[in-house]
Amino acid sequence: MNFLSSIFLGLVQGVTEFLPISSSGHLSLFQHFFGMAQEGIFFDVLLHLGTLIAIFVYYWKDILGLIKEFIRIVTCLVNKEKRAAMGRLSPRGRMILMIIVGTLPLFVILPIKDRVETLYDNTIFVGFALIVTGCVLFFSDRMARGKKTAKNATMLDALLVGVGQAFAVVPGLSRSGTTISCGMMRGFSRKFAVRFSFLMSIPAVLGANIISIGDVVAAGGVEPGLLPGYIVGTIVAAVAGYFAIRLVNVVADKNKFGSFAYYCWGIGAAAVVASLIFG
Repeated sequence: MNFLSSIFLGLVQGVTEFLPISSSGHLSLFQHFFGMAQEGIFFDVLLHLGTLIAIFVYYWKDILGLIKEFIRIVTCLVNKEKRAAMGRLSPRGRMILMIIVGTLPLFVILPIKDRVETLYDNTIFVGFALIVTGCVLFFSDRMARGKKTAKNATMLDALLVGVGQAFAVVPGLSRSGTTISCGMMRGFSRKFAVRFSFLMSIPAVLGANIISIGDVVAAGGVEPGLLPGYIVGTIVAAVAGYFAIRLVNVVADKNKFGSFAYYCWGIGAAAVVASLIFG
């Protein structure tokens, strides 16, 4: 794998992972129509690690606060005296619980993981899924601005956003677009919907990476000569992902998701037509 290919794939992963246009759908179409072969499980793991780094850098204050709050809650639960005086959960404590609840629906997908992965090769399905993503984004722009945050959002809200995340494992459905839109449907403020969507992705990405690393180890590891290209792709994915997160925050706040809807409709329709003509 050359550096140009690493840079391109890192850029595609970093941008499409966070913009509501489906990274899995784009990678599927690139591989099918442009003859881009998959570079291996380990490279895919590293690209997702790069986008995870982008989340940690952008939301480092939130993540540090959540870690401190998690430690405080565990300490209170272990210590009887502190447990009695703990009282109600703080907004950060509620956010931790919401992330846990929102992650639960993904476990329902695990038994059918292999079947879902077979859809990556079906470009007609991916094209229609992108069209559906466009519809979700189009209508999300027309929703009233909600006011819910971690202070008053319910666990049912978190669970339903998590269900949206579980559905978005299907290639062509945007994870960020689906979860942000689900959050806004439940009355989240636009800023909080984006923040919750990206923070909720951390356990999902970490879990997927752990499973993939196990596959890499079982397959005998990775060739040392490929590592420089892999590292470059990871760095590009992290940098591109950071700026993509910033852009999504701006777009959501200004009710401009509809711009991405037209893009998804266009590329989805093109994928369906091209698949029917060229196979």
